[in-house]
Order: sequence, then structure tokens, then C-alpha cells
Amino acid sequence: MENAGLVAAILFGATLVSATFGFGSALFAMPLLTVVIGLKLATPLCGLVGPTISLMILLREWRKAEYMSVLPLIVMTGIGIPLGTWALQHLPEVWMLAAIGTVLVAYGGYQLRGFYLPAIVSPRWSLVFGLVAGILGGAYNTNGPPVVLYGNLRRWTPDQFRASLQGYFFPTGLLIGASHGASGLWTPEVFRLYGVALPGIVGAIAIGSWLSRRLSAQSFQKGLSALLMLLGVLLWRSAWQQIAEHTGG
Repeated sequence: MENAGLVAAILFGATLVSATFGFGSALFAMPLLTVVIGLKLATPLCGLVGPTISLMILLREWRKAEYMSVLPLIVMTGIGIPLGTWALQHLPEVWMLAAIGTVLVAYGGYQLRGFYLPAIVSPRWSLVFGLVAGILGGAYNTNGPPVVLYGNLRRWTPDQFRASLQGYFFPTGLLIGASHGASGLWTPEVFRLYGVALPGIVGAIAIGSWLSRRLSAQSFQKGLSALLMLLGVLLWRSAWQQIAEHTGG
């Protein structure tokens, strides 16, 4: 019970990031929540919070979403989620976390320096990015980074970026949450913490939406690049924690 306030504060911050930039709630919250309440509570809790954030944002901005680009991502993520769940049980997750973290840090730093990779034109790339996203989502609630990279390479505007990501995150978040429920991860404590955090989540969405409307495209891009680098570092941190646990360090 004494951790409920801290959990609510963490989820407020995670929601504020997500409402401002369109993503980042799970990657922000998971490392902190894991320390406070443990992985078995943190994973299903984030699985409930994610679709809640996406639905609230999408209800406001659904007209701006690029649905034809999002649909293949959703389909391939649905295929990848059970692969990620299997990988979580049978393969070392640490290398995938470290690899994605490296990509995010390198890409974010590359953009902050004023360089840009060629834009993606063919929608076929969504099949690759969606599959990788599903595998990461099933393993660690981190299906966001590949989709964020895809949207950035498609050169979505800030409004398209935020709305399209929610059009992706809501259905895939439901799939991930359903997998948690089917695995027995939903407990009364998970729902109690979710209820305690919900008022702050609603408030953070309102604040983040207000902030996002006041960011220029250039400021949005710089903030997004910095956020990608931060999230990459958080993934590195998670990877090194797992290495330390397995080596007894």
C-alpha cells in the first residue's frame, strides 16, 4: 500500500511523456516500476495503462492517423507477440534489449546532429518493423521503438505521428493485455494500482496534449530524438541488470 503513491507518480510521468510525444510510457515506467513493485506486477500494470492512454488520445485525434500505414504494423505485431512470449521463456532477452537500445541511441544522436536517414516510401517495410515490434512487445512491453522509428522514417508530421501511434498502440496494447490475462498475470493488486493511478493518468493526458500543441515541428523532432536516446539508455540499463543478475554481480 505504501508504494501506491510512488506507482501513481511514475505512471503520471510516463503518461505525460506519451501524451506529449505519442509514445514512451512503458519504456519510461517499466524500469522504475520493476524496482518499486517487481516485474510480475509492473508488466501487467503497464499492459493496462498503455491502451488506456492510447484510447484517450485517439478519441481526440483519430482523424489525423495514417491508418493504411498502421494496419500492416498491427497485423505483423499480432504475429510477433506470441513469438516474443516464447522468446521470453526460452531465449536470453538481454541481447535483444541491448541491440534495440544501441539502435535508438545511434539513431537519436544521428538526428540531433542534423543528419537524416532516407525516407521510407514502400509500405512493405511495415511488415518488418511490425514483426520486430510484436516480438519486443510480447517479451518486455517494448513494442514502441520499432514503430517509432518506422513513423519517423516515413516522415510523419507531429500530428500524424501522435495519432498514428495511438491507432497502432491501442489494438496491439489490447492484444498484449489479453496475453497477460490469459497467462494469469492479472491480479487484484494490479487492478488496485491501476485504479489509484487512473486520475493522474487522465490529468497527464490533458497536460501532455496541451504541451504537444505548443511544440513546433523542429522542437518536436529534437525532443523526439532526445527521448529516443534516453529510452535506448534505459534499455541498456535493463540489459545490464539482467547480465548482473545472471552472473551474480
